[in-house]
Amino acid sequence: MNNHSETHAHHHHDHDHSELSETELRVRALETILTEKGYVDPVALDLLIETYETKVGPRNGAQVVAKAWSDPAYRARLLEDATAAIAELGYVGRQGEHVVAVENTPAQHNVVVCTLCSCYPWPVLGLPPVWYKSAPYRSRVVKEPRAVLADFGVTLPEGTAIRVWDSTAEIRYLVIPMRPAGTEGWSETQLADLVTRDSMIGTGLARAPAEIAA
Repeated sequence: MNNHSETHAHHHHDHDHSELSETELRVRALETILTEKGYVDPVALDLLIETYETKVGPRNGAQVVAKAWSDPAYRARLLEDATAAIAELGYVGRQGEHVVAVENTPAQHNVVVCTLCSCYPWPVLGLPPVWYKSAPYRSRVVKEPRAVLADFGVTLPEGTAIRVWDSTAEIRYLVIPMRPAGTEGWSETQLADLVTRDSMIGTGLARAPAEIAA
């Protein structure tokens, strides 16, 4: 288990539709080639992608976080043994065998990276985003986490320490973001709507209630 403390930096970051559309084109081209050569069953591939992007995705992780926010006993189990606590909700599978939960507080903000490749807890976060696998993110967030977070639109108080957790093939991390103010009495379903994928990686914060208000 590796962790790194805070430093300073700059990291160009654009991980929305432009990168995704480029990636989709590349994936489709690769899928076509592999299908033509008989290496890939397109039906099976479509099912796998649908499972992780729509059925699994970050929705599972959002449910885990929402339950931790609303159930102190579950939160304690999650922090003690995240793999078992996540399995309680039925979220198990490849890349999710050994998960550690780290909790954001006013004193410490946690960020996850995989400096060697792209180890990522698929059962709770789905497929890793393009930027998570990029060399700039993997190298710079370790050295300059505060500036990298700023590039993601996250500006933390100077007194908040930043800890970067390095995922490995043996251990993957799930960040429990801080529960937004003004959510007292909310159901787990309502709370889950506030949890974003980036907030569970640490490159984002949970949504404020006003952001999902009709």
